[in-house]
Amino acid sequence: MNFFKGALYLSLAASIWGMTYVVSKVVLDSITPWLLLEMRFLLALLTLGIISFFQKSWKISKKDLFPIAIIALVGYTGSIGLQFLGTKLSGAAMGSLITSASPALISFFAFIILKEKINSRKILSLILATIGVVVVIGLPQGGANSGAYYGNLILVGAAITWALYTVLSKVQTTKYSSLTVTTWATVFGVIFTLPFAIFEQNKHLTNLPSNSWIWLGVVFLGTISTAGAFYLWNKGFEYIDTSTGSLFFFLQPLIGTIFGYFLLNEDINLSFFIGSILILIAVYLSIKEPKQKAEFQYHSKKA
Repeated sequence: MNFFKGALYLSLAASIWGMTYVVSKVVLDSITPWLLLEMRFLLALLTLGIISFFQKSWKISKKDLFPIAIIALVGYTGSIGLQFLGTKLSGAAMGSLITSASPALISFFAFIILKEKINSRKILSLILATIGVVVVIGLPQGGANSGAYYGNLILVGAAITWALYTVLSKVQTTKYSSLTVTTWATVFGVIFTLPFAIFEQNKHLTNLPSNSWIWLGVVFLGTISTAGAFYLWNKGFEYIDTSTGSLFFFLQPLIGTIFGYFLLNEDINLSFFIGSILILIAVYLSIKEPKQKAEFQYHSKKA
């Protein structure tokens, strides 16, 4: 039962983020990346803050504020900031696929930080994931394509920082509820992102759109994609070990590709499929163990 709960939480989170790439691509045509990110965190903080207040899940030890601040810097301002910048230059399908290399990278950081075992199978998965990402990125061809190439490189950075964020968050969710960790990380996300948003607006002042669909997208990104999905992601790892749980992240490119193709008319070429196959194999190898237990010991706490 615990494994089913964890699988459900992680599947929902990854599916929401798959849609996020498509929504972000549309909204970023009207709102600059860092301003949008700040809006996203503010809406998420409002949502999580209200829930935390009524559930009394906001208390935290002062000594744990710094580790959670690092989590926010890496996973919120860092990873999502890179995701927004990369998505603006690349397509939704490419963005969701490249960052799906995170599961293999999660295994690496879990070995370094959580001391989880890493064997030849996981090493092979890292190699395959790297090759898969290179196939997807391709080589820069100059002109209009150069922007997409550098956007893909930025998305690789988003994948790396997201993997690190996932492992660091798992450490904190052994001490506090997922709601508490997510809420406080969002607080620091707002703080760390603000200087980037101000600097960006000083260079390129954004004329806020009047299109109600754009604002609906902003609300989705703040409440569903950030407050909801981040909570679900952290909650899922309370029930499932790091390597097994990372597999569900691969639902993201599948959803992102489907929505990008039908809603944005984005092209999907041969390199996309080749890269996706390599990354899929890498992700499978990274979580496959001969006699792996299905469930992770759940720390009894409510969120």
